[in-house]
Parts: sequence; structure tokens; C-alpha cells
Amino acid sequence: MEIRWDSLTERAWTAALSPNAGALQQSWRYGAAVQAMGGTVRRAELWHGGCFLGLAQVVVRRVGPLRLGWLSRGPVWHVAQGDTCAALHALRRALPGGGPRLLLCVAEGRVPGTVPLVTPVCMAEVPLAPEPAIMRCRLHQKWRNRLVKAEAAGLKVSVTAPSAADLDWLLSLDRAQAKTRGYRGLPPAFLAAWTACKGPPPRLFTARLKGDTVAAMLFLDHAPGATYHIGWNGPEGRAVSAHHLLLWQAMRHFARHGRARLDLGPLDTVNAPGLARFKLGTGATARWLGPTALVPPWRRETSCKAAQTAAMLAEPYSITDDS
Repeated sequence: MEIRWDSLTERAWTAALSPNAGALQQSWRYGAAVQAMGGTVRRAELWHGGCFLGLAQVVVRRVGPLRLGWLSRGPVWHVAQGDTCAALHALRRALPGGGPRLLLCVAEGRVPGTVPLVTPVCMAEVPLAPEPAIMRCRLHQKWRNRLVKAEAAGLKVSVTAPSAADLDWLLSLDRAQAKTRGYRGLPPAFLAAWTACKGPPPRLFTARLKGDTVAAMLFLDHAPGATYHIGWNGPEGRAVSAHHLLLWQAMRHFARHGRARLDLGPLDTVNAPGLARFKLGTGATARWLGPTALVPPWRRETSCKAAQTAAMLAEPYSITDDS
């Protein structure tokens, strides 16, 4: 398998992503935000037998003499599922720079030939459809009943590109929630970096009741998908199921704008069963990722039947930038 580094523009990278490649961590803008925070990002094309197979965005850092790569939710295959094991070992060996190399990854599933370090997580992903009726039919009955309640409660929903003051307000509420509930997300600096990078602004969905803000949800837009980032729901909002209405409006908004998938984040049925039920009630599918794993340096890439099959199935593809 051949690895080509850093030869694509943003336009070409986005065009090469498959329509179902909705993971935030493999979007160009995620890499740009990491770079804005001082990180090093390398973007790889995967080729086999002259056929383009897919992409992988890797965050690289030095730890003493060691060059350490971090690959989350990749590689992203273009047409057919390729040999992820072969790709990971090829990426580790090809990491630019001198010295010994290690690669850590969270793939879209368990990968033989890697060393698990942290147990897998399960993600909730909502498939979006241009027709609201299709998405509404997928809602679980209790979730739909809560939505009907929210729609009748007199809530006023606004969708905005948030100001710096809006983001500070929501981040402060999220920090308080995180401390109480014991979760941890991306650092606030990431949101600032994301917002400063070129691309669609974050979308803030806010619910007001009798003029008072009672709930809010913030989403990141990264074609071909979108991702829930942070939110807040006050007592008045919970009483009228405001988050049901906000999430429904977000599903409709991103579907209208051509997004194929809305990522709602991890499902934790042990520590947050109510939140897990809320996410699944949207009709979301549960996708198990692979564990956080080490790609060991002692395994050599062999002739990979799956990669060869993917190459035969892959259509001839030319990556160009028509800007």
C-alpha cells in the first residue's frame, strides 16, 4: 500500500471523502483547528495498484526521540472497505520524520493485528433525510410524544452563528455541567480554534420561553456530516422537553443543507442511561468503534487480500483541485 502525504488542498480533500464519511476527526477543518492550537497534522492518501483507496488525517507529536501518530476514526475508505490493518501499518512506517515511530488509533471497528489499550466506545449517529416525514417516522414513540409536547409549549427556537459572548456563556454552563456529571469533552480552546478557521460557523440552537432562554445546543458543521458539540438545559427547559425540539430542529436544518449524518457522541448506558435513551430515541444507530489501540512496530504488512479486492472494486479516481 502506497502512502502519499500532504498533497491535497482542502477542496480536493473534501471532494475525496465518501458521502458517508461523517466523522469530525477526519474533516479538514478538524485538522486545521488542531494546527491553529499548535499541533502538527499530516494528511495521507492511500493508494494500491494505482487505485485511490481512501484518506487518513493523523495528528503527530514528538515524545523525546519518538514520533507518535494519533489517528481517530480513520482511515476513511473511498469506495470499498479496504484492509484497515494493512493501512495502519503502512501509515506507521510512512510517518514523516526521523526516529522511531508509533501509531495509536481508534478505527471504525476492531482491527486484528493491533494492541488494544482502552476499551471501545459506542457512538450514536442519526441518519439524515431531506424529507422531515422520513426522519419523524424514525423517532421512537416516547421521543415523538416529548417532541409534540415541546412543539405545543410555546417555545421560540432561534438558529444563529454564535458570537464570542454566546460561546463564552454556553461554555461556562457546560463546564459547570461537566463538573457535576463527570464528563469531559474537547477543550474550550478547540471551539475557539474551530470557529476561527475557514468554513461554516458553528450553529447555536436556542429555545426561549416567555422571553427567557431555557435551553441551547451547539453543533459543528463539517460536510458531509455534522456533530453535536455542547449543550445546556435549564429546569424550565427540561419541564417542556426543550432539547427534543432543539435536536429535531437541528436534524431538519442539517438535512436541508445536505448533511448525511448527525453525530450525537458516545452512548453510555451505565453512567448516563437517560442520555443514551434520549440519543437513541431520535432513530440514531449505535456504532461501535474499535478500542484505542497501538499499531505495533513488529508486525510487517503482508499481501492483503482485502486491500487487493478493494483496489479491484475501486473506480479509477483522479484527485484534482478545480479552484
